[in-house]
Amino acid sequence: MSCCDDKPELIWERKPDSRVNRRGLLKGTAGLAGLGFMTRTTGAKTQETVRLAFCSQLLCVTPYEFTRAQGFFEEEGLSVELVYTRGGNAAMQALVGGAVDYAATSFDVAVQAFVNGAAIRRFMTTGRLPLFALAVGPNEAEEITGLADLEGKTVGVSALGNADHTMLLYLLAEAGVGADKVNFAVLGPNLFEALRRGQVAAGMVQEPALTLIVEEGGKVLFNAMDIADAERVLGGAYEFMGVAYRSEEREERLDQMKRLARALERGLRAQRTAPISALREALPAELLVGGDAERFDDIVSRYRESLYPESVAIDVEACRRVVDALQTGGVLPPEVDLATLLDTGVVPV
Repeated sequence: MSCCDDKPELIWERKPDSRVNRRGLLKGTAGLAGLGFMTRTTGAKTQETVRLAFCSQLLCVTPYEFTRAQGFFEEEGLSVELVYTRGGNAAMQALVGGAVDYAATSFDVAVQAFVNGAAIRRFMTTGRLPLFALAVGPNEAEEITGLADLEGKTVGVSALGNADHTMLLYLLAEAGVGADKVNFAVLGPNLFEALRRGQVAAGMVQEPALTLIVEEGGKVLFNAMDIADAERVLGGAYEFMGVAYRSEEREERLDQMKRLARALERGLRAQRTAPISALREALPAELLVGGDAERFDDIVSRYRESLYPESVAIDVEACRRVVDALQTGGVLPPEVDLATLLDTGVVPV
């Protein structure tokens, strides 16, 4: 269930009467063959067509697919084509390049694109917490009881400069531990085995690796997927998934963006109490292979109230926390113009 797994190019069709010619669609997106697209088209032909790209992480796409399945997009007069890409950077590239109308990505992807000159603005949020936690391996569980105990230890991350690494740097700085006092091991998104075997003392892991490590005798130092833990350690939410548009198109798309936001907010609220099976069944079956369906049910039942907000209005303070972490990690410059990047006028708080 990694955010950046390679996915095959595939066209999913919602209804027989909304069938899209595969060859014609692929010809229209030929310039983006390197992004590894797969799309899911929904809605009636008479409705306004919208193309929205995102990465293929199940927990990221769930609100969008559930909103589609409930008919909330359709009720707003929108036929939404969901474009699956290989990671958030590819989705943002598709937006900047004009291949899609909107991109739903983690906030760190959006803010880094913005400071590098991308003319984009973010207007709503669909995920308020990142999908990882800081866990201690079974061999070190008794010795490491807090962040300060990581000094002199080796900690696994997906990659230097990635969201998990920058958050870890921020956590260490807040605990008074210098980054030069910790050894970082780059292990990719699947560092479970290295942590379980004691090759690293701790690591930034996703689910289900977190649950498996705890079952093996490890423990959690900080769970960013738990809103109570985020409030305790970070002071509140830590902006994650949200939707951006090309800044020059604001006025022509303003009404469309409001309708898109209304639909997704209805979806977010409905999925908080919907049967877990309804969320799972909204997803393309191709994304739930092997044991992913069972894992999905367990993870969503535990985390959905924490991961997903009830309102799509942007939480500016949650965005500032991400910026602070990225600046601590040296990924962002000292000054970031959040007032320009964040368009809080589309969905007022």
